[in-house]
Amino acid sequence: MKVKINSKKSLKTNLTVTVEKSEIQKKMEEKLNELKTKVNLKGFRPGKVPPKVIKDQFGKAIYGEVVDIILKETSTKALEENKLKVVGQPKIDLKTFGEGKDLNYTIEVETFPEFKIKSLEKIKATNYKVIVDDKIINIRLKEIAKGQQNFIEKNNDEKSKKGDQIIFDYVAKIDGKNFEGGEGKNIQLILGRDLFIKGFDEQLIGLSKNNKKVVTVKLPENYPKKELVNKKTDFYCTIINLKKPSETKIDDSLAKKLGAKDIKDLKDLISKQISNDYKRGLENILKKNILDQLEKSHDFDLPPKLVDDETNLLTQNLKKDDQQKNFEKNKEIAKSRIKIGFILNQIAEKNNLKINDEEIKNQIQKQAQNMPGQEKMVVEYYQKNPSAVQSLKSALYEEKIIEILKNKINLIQKNVSTLEADEIIKKYMVNQETKIEKNHKKSKNKKKSK
Repeated sequence: MKVKINSKKSLKTNLTVTVEKSEIQKKMEEKLNELKTKVNLKGFRPGKVPPKVIKDQFGKAIYGEVVDIILKETSTKALEENKLKVVGQPKIDLKTFGEGKDLNYTIEVETFPEFKIKSLEKIKATNYKVIVDDKIINIRLKEIAKGQQNFIEKNNDEKSKKGDQIIFDYVAKIDGKNFEGGEGKNIQLILGRDLFIKGFDEQLIGLSKNNKKVVTVKLPENYPKKELVNKKTDFYCTIINLKKPSETKIDDSLAKKLGAKDIKDLKDLISKQISNDYKRGLENILKKNILDQLEKSHDFDLPPKLVDDETNLLTQNLKKDDQQKNFEKNKEIAKSRIKIGFILNQIAEKNNLKINDEEIKNQIQKQAQNMPGQEKMVVEYYQKNPSAVQSLKSALYEEKIIEILKNKINLIQKNVSTLEADEIIKKYMVNQETKIEKNHKKSKNKKKSK
């Protein structure tokens, strides 16, 4: 095999590869000898068909198969020998081929840009930790207590009103006749929520224990027996008990009911939960800040085809008009993604970063645990979708790179209140929208100037 580099312009390299006919002939003979043991032809014993006979009958197909093998082997070797780190699929163009001839072809490839990682110590970013004020914790605690509403029995002479819990039995009739499913025992309703049948609750207001009441309503659209839907129905109700809401005490008993050791432990859990609510948003801001600085501090060419492919991927689900309208904006987004990807990839390589199967398995298990009752479904989803596993692996890979960067850059630790965290997130969102709009206008002006 002979390899010649024809041109090397920017990130495009063009090579010519020549494979001598003797090498092709050798491969052909190897293939014919291999087929000799497999082919069954009339008039010949199994495994005894002469190679010449096989060639006469299947020569063109065998030659095509051999050429495919040679193209794969020699193109890979040519790129490796010239130490070309290829982006995407090589473009192969056959020039001369055929039995008794040398195989001559060209390879055109786009390669990874060559650049050096700039000093990471120059990157400055702030890692925010949210400290939750006691006042915020107490507000959340009151909301939780309100959701854990208790009821205490009313006196016999007290009447039912909105917010009370009423317990009753009923027998329902349509046109004076009983029907299947028309009885209920110890039915509990909180009056005013209107969760049973629309208009039912209000007819039970103003009653006392042991009172009887006929409630007349139409059966709802979602009633199981379709032939009874919208039928006027009389519910003969007997009030068994009445309870009124009682304020839930915020104490150790409530904490234990909610799975905490005591009220102090519950407050700690609430503080941690509120802090975690902000954590993801603030970590995304930190990550974006680091990546933006990384992108600005490096300047190198990007493979044009890779940019086009990524742009098309971003716009593939848009309507044709929207594709054209947002093309430049999406092209800038594509360039940014690709550039950051190259930088992060080089940092990962320098730090010998790897993601092993055990880490992926643990991440899948973690996701499964976050979906109680659906653990099996989550695991099966990843087993059946290799692309989902690859996405998970990429996310873990990026997460590890960000952790490496955090240890190498000038990272400032800062405690903030929930109010300050809200302002940081709000300001970030506004800045992002402004930045996207500026980049869009910049792209449009560039296009006009051309």
